[in-house]
Amino acid sequence: MTDGSSSDGSSSDGSTPTVLAVDDEPDLAELYRVYLDGRYDVRLATSGEQALEEMDDDVDVVLLDRRMPDLSGHEVLSEIRSAGYDARVAMLTAVEPDVDIVDMPFDDYKTKPVTHEDLIALVEVLLERAAFDERSQRFFALASKKAALEAAGTTDTEEYDELVDRMGAVRAEVDETLDRLSAEDAFAEISTDVP
Repeated sequence: MTDGSSSDGSSSDGSTPTVLAVDDEPDLAELYRVYLDGRYDVRLATSGEQALEEMDDDVDVVLLDRRMPDLSGHEVLSEIRSAGYDARVAMLTAVEPDVDIVDMPFDDYKTKPVTHEDLIALVEVLLERAAFDERSQRFFALASKKAALEAAGTTDTEEYDELVDRMGAVRAEVDETLDRLSAEDAFAEISTDVP
């Protein structure tokens, strides 16, 4: 489990982050390995079943295809979350996002194809988010879903409106926490300056 990452791709504890790339097209899975090798420990899976076999507490990021013949990406994602793994998960798929993504517990959504630079940037962002508290991670996951739906032109739905409302509520919680922490820090500084 990753506490965060540095700009060289290593996690805050000095270990190399582990990325599990899941795609039922072996050539594409291998391309992801080529893109990520050297920066990360890369595991590949070409089916949902194999993805679950490869999954463990050492996996920091999962790049997950949605459409696979045995278990769908949604089913794999549900199994990962049910098992309690806290890896950051990005759906990396040719499937255009629709309102069905709103309640899926992933962290980011990218539509294929992705470039080498896109893939590295995606993994880096997910590793950085892993250092945030759960509420902040929830906010970023909701923001990613909102962006995916906007890119697909799926914004005039009840689900999209609910998503925007949920984002607002989480943002208010985050802002309130930051305000409280800032006030506590300021108070701590004042009290240490008092003779």
